[in-house]
Amino acid sequence: MSRIKRLSTYFSKGEIALWSASVVLVLLSFFAFDRENYLTLAASLIGVTSLIFNAKGNPFGQVLMVIFSILYGIISLTFSYYGEMITYLGMTMPMAVMALISWLKNPYNQNKSEVRVNHIRGREWGIVVLLSAAVTAVFYFILRACGTANLLPSTLSVTTSFAAVYLTWRRSPYFALAYAANDLVLIVLWVMASLSDIRYVSVVVCFAAFFVNDVYGYVSWKRMQKRQAAGL
Repeated sequence: MSRIKRLSTYFSKGEIALWSASVVLVLLSFFAFDRENYLTLAASLIGVTSLIFNAKGNPFGQVLMVIFSILYGIISLTFSYYGEMITYLGMTMPMAVMALISWLKNPYNQNKSEVRVNHIRGREWGIVVLLSAAVTAVFYFILRACGTANLLPSTLSVTTSFAAVYLTWRRSPYFALAYAANDLVLIVLWVMASLSDIRYVSVVVCFAAFFVNDVYGYVSWKRMQKRQAAGL
């Protein structure tokens, strides 16, 4: 009970409302369109929970992201989205582990529940663009060779995913915007999948909830950045 009370004071009323609405939306879509694949339900619930912790700069969000990456990789395999499977198991999950280490090593004012926000300068943005382009080019040929469904949006998902995990590792507020861009790509991918199997509509709804949470995550990190800069 005491832990629940601490969580209720740790999160604002708006954050609790956002998380609650996301959970309800995920549950409704699952029971409306799927009702069978509880792995998808578990992944969706873990995913939206990880995002609300990430919005607070809490390293626990990265722990949940590791779990989500494993589950989502398995789900992607069921529709031959090899790009998603490879991306999340081979890139997002390892980078989430690296981000967890980075966040734990860089707490704000010794508060392990809040990471110190980092400011990325011009030259590093050039590195992000070059690395993203290189990863995209390599993955395009890998995914084509694997016979990946919906190749072009799958490749674009790799681009946005790489930028997101890199910026997460570097503790930049813009990681949330990169994930929001990735959410939009994934909504397109799973809409295509749902045309063949209506059960995947629940995955579409999941990423729609992710998009809203990621946009909020960016807003939250910018506020956090200003507060930390003021020494508060």
